[in-house]
Amino acid sequence: MRMIQLSKPGGLDNLQLTERESRAPGHGEISVAVKASSLNFHDYVVAVGLLPTEDGRVPMSDGAGVVTAVGEGVTGFSVGDNVLSCFFPNWLDGRPAFEKLLQVPGDHADGFAAEQVTMPAQGFTRMPEGLDFREAATLTCAGLTAWRALMVETHLNPGDWVLVQGSGGVSIFALQFARQMGCRVIATSSSDAKLQRLGELGAEHLINYRETPAWGDRAMELTGGRGVDLVVEVGGPGTVGQSIRAVAFDGCISMIGVLTGISGEVPTAELFQKNARISGITVGSRAQQLDMIAAVEAGGIKPVIDSSFPLERLADAFRHQESQQHFGKICLDIAD
Repeated sequence: MRMIQLSKPGGLDNLQLTERESRAPGHGEISVAVKASSLNFHDYVVAVGLLPTEDGRVPMSDGAGVVTAVGEGVTGFSVGDNVLSCFFPNWLDGRPAFEKLLQVPGDHADGFAAEQVTMPAQGFTRMPEGLDFREAATLTCAGLTAWRALMVETHLNPGDWVLVQGSGGVSIFALQFARQMGCRVIATSSSDAKLQRLGELGAEHLINYRETPAWGDRAMELTGGRGVDLVVEVGGPGTVGQSIRAVAFDGCISMIGVLTGISGEVPTAELFQKNARISGITVGSRAQQLDMIAAVEAGGIKPVIDSSFPLERLADAFRHQESQQHFGKICLDIAD
């Protein structure tokens, strides 16, 4: 089988197409012919060496494919089933804990930039009906992160306000899930063209944050001085101040990304005066993924895909991600 391996110390030029034999599944494992993956920021920081991993690691945390073999002791999967990977294969249910967040594919263990994988069956769920492999592969990290932000870490009601930042995978999924549950959405971006597309997806108000640096104040105005019930925060320290300004009393800021850095100032006085909270989120559990899949099927949600690259052009796909020109998810086509 073909696969991509990352040589130390990392860097896009150290992603190499190689071959090796696949192995049969052992007890509790399944083998999967991988059809598609999708790029996340987490995959990028592994690939460029900012998140060091073992020499020769096979990258990519997301995977969708078809079961080709089932090991002893496995129930719930059969040869021919379409399956979707889990970001945290050890986090089956309940609240997060250190030991549940180990063995992330493409980081702690080999991932899905390979034509065939053999992994524990508990690291997969069924794939949503009505989606192709590319679309399904976008859900593992970005889709589930957005789902947990909206449906697990806070309690939203129809008519509540959600603010999403930018046009990456998590933000677009958050917009789609929010609209599905009847929430009103404010979207921010530095691109008017991307804002137009976010509006077409259902964002009610659009803010160009370069033209309106104090977008937290603008969000307060748009909500009649109430503020937003949830901010899907992907920027980190460079944007969290405005997010605290925008959030409503007793609201929630779901801290998902650190695109502007890993530390910085937080206006704590305004945060506690509002009785608001910041909830740190890293993806979610297998049980939450199954809930999300049911919602995707019921609501007919279609992931937004920017572009697709073949396996051997994974480095080019990451370069496209670096350019920040994409809207939605960048996918990897692995097998026909």
